[in-house]
Amino acid sequence: MQPKLIIHGGAGSSLKGKGGIESVRRSLSQVIEEVYALLKSGAKASDAVVLGCQLLEDDPRFNAGTGSVLQSDGQIRMSAALMDGTSQRFSGAINVSRVQHPIDLAHHLQSSPDRVLSDYGAAELLRELQIPLYNPLTELRLEEWMQERQENFVKTMAGVVAEPELVENAGRGTIGVVALDSQGNLAVGTSTGGKGFERIGRVSDSAMPAGNYATIHAAVSCTGIGEDIIDECLAARIVVRVTDGLSLPEAMKRTFAEAHKNQRDLGAIALDATGAIAWGKTSEVLLAAFHDGEKIGDTLESDEGTLTGCLEA
Repeated sequence: MQPKLIIHGGAGSSLKGKGGIESVRRSLSQVIEEVYALLKSGAKASDAVVLGCQLLEDDPRFNAGTGSVLQSDGQIRMSAALMDGTSQRFSGAINVSRVQHPIDLAHHLQSSPDRVLSDYGAAELLRELQIPLYNPLTELRLEEWMQERQENFVKTMAGVVAEPELVENAGRGTIGVVALDSQGNLAVGTSTGGKGFERIGRVSDSAMPAGNYATIHAAVSCTGIGEDIIDECLAARIVVRVTDGLSLPEAMKRTFAEAHKNQRDLGAIALDATGAIAWGKTSEVLLAAFHDGEKIGDTLESDEGTLTGCLEA
């Protein structure tokens, strides 16, 4: 089967000018090229998803891994999840600190009887695995937090992209990868640093089935305001509709019409078992890119508001 791939780096308000679009496009395209090459070599979907998440976590532009936002107390707490559609196993780490790739913890937990760990449990797992401690803090994110602290945290969340000149009033940061491998298997991974400036202990959607879900029929990764995604149970709702017989385009269209009616601020990327690639958003911009088996495309200039799109297999 022809492998397919779609990734995202968050959702938010309009990118400022062509320079902002091209900068984000380069970052996403580099990840697409490397991960798609792995899929073409015969790798499993779950391995491709882990690699894609690692690469996006390493890009300080995005709010995951290196470049994660700071919570109200000035600490970074990250969450990530992985779901294999064939085994239909979900695993994740919630509010973990001092790790370079939170997705690695989710990957390890795929074979564990306890597959979702919170902060203390995830920290203990890091010690057990002897994963070196890592500081994901960047100067831009620290400056962002210090400015908001001076203003008594007027903003409810941090910037989706860690370069203020690229995005205006953007604030919905997560990364995600959905892959279909040559054997027809689906997998999805999602990772985030959270909203930024939030209450200590707040849990994002990224390590819940609401934000990251897959079966043998479809796989979805979400981004946007986590509470809105949780309220819609967005990823699971889309996947269940495909599992129950709706086409992926129809499942996306119906789900995002409901989200728009409920005034949600969110986005999602998806693949189904036939190889159809889909995305949807209620925010102005969805920072997503994909490989359809022939070429790379993206959603960066689709800024007309509520929108769903699909490339049939």
